Amino acid sequence: MAEIRIENVTKVFGDFVAVDDASITVRDQEFLVLLGPSGCGKTTLLRAVAGLGMADAGRIMIGDQDVTYARPGDRNLSMVFQSYAIFPHMTVRENIGFGLKMNNAPPAEIKSNVDEAAELLHIGELLDRRPNEMSGGQRQRVAVARALAMKAEVLLMDEPLSNLDALLRLEMRAELKRLLREVKATTIYVTHDQIEALSMGDRIAVMKDGVIQQVDEPSTVYGEPENQFVGSFIGNPPMNFLRGKVHTANGSVAVAIGGSDIVPSPELSDAVSAFDGRSITLGIRAENMGALNDEEANTVRVQVDVVEPLGAQNLLTARVGDDTLKVSTHPTFPVSPGDDLWLKFPAEQIRWIDPDSGEVIARAT
Repeated sequence: MAEIRIENVTKVFGDFVAVDDASITVRDQEFLVLLGPSGCGKTTLLRAVAGLGMADAGRIMIGDQDVTYARPGDRNLSMVFQSYAIFPHMTVRENIGFGLKMNNAPPAEIKSNVDEAAELLHIGELLDRRPNEMSGGQRQRVAVARALAMKAEVLLMDEPLSNLDALLRLEMRAELKRLLREVKATTIYVTHDQIEALSMGDRIAVMKDGVIQQVDEPSTVYGEPENQFVGSFIGNPPMNFLRGKVHTANGSVAVAIGGSDIVPSPELSDAVSAFDGRSITLGIRAENMGALNDEEANTVRVQVDVVEPLGAQNLLTARVGDDTLKVSTHPTFPVSPGDDLWLKFPAEQIRWIDPDSGEVIARAT
């Protein structure tokens, strides 16, 4: 059992709070991704789990062992660093087996584990080479193989693909996902790349300014963000946000946006009507709007500024009032810069957000 429990962990550097009262439970054999912008505290939290930077408050449990202040070597974990951290004077075989050798493992065990890890990473033919004779992708595989050879119950990975080019990152994402499913280690993976997080993780923990914003499955984090920051950080393009004003029209609540009224679904009317006479923010994904040539109910008129053909879709940049938004359309949809379109907002795809707190106040059910 290698469940990881991070309980109310705080890490402070002088006056700067790098991690603020963070709590997450990583289930046994789960692949959890810590996602957030640079400086949000994700690597600091990972290092606290690894024992490379002790927490100032809170508790870290691995299984039934309290490891909050334990030495790294006493935590039964292995780690893959962003910089690979492989030794240039050693062969691949020596690099992969280094941790086992430091733990005084028997030579037969070292050889068996090294051979098995090399086979998993498809680098068996490189075992007698040195790092300067390999590509960046091959060196990254060596770093991962070294961690796997330890057969630790917990695997920590700190932006392991960030030094690779785009094609290698694509290949290694799929490779790592397959690999970690086979080895069944409990994994915490740090990245600022939301595509990596969405495509690889069983769950994603989104961080901002040292605070965990949301922890959930990738589809839920993408489709049902709990606040405006999560919606803006996840997705390419990010979620659109339009400012509107709540009012009553013909006895029903509506939100005025760009000269049109958007009517929330009946289940959300009470939540939205609490903002009567005030501003509210509408959040919606680019692919969840319908582009029309004529006005219909729950549509807003926009002017198209840019059309970007992307093969499987066209991505439009459009304006409504002072707001700019991105719209995804079928590549055959006829549209040119300067055209006026009507955008339809399906009620079930709208996320209504408190503009003061940034929190989602209501969503379709």
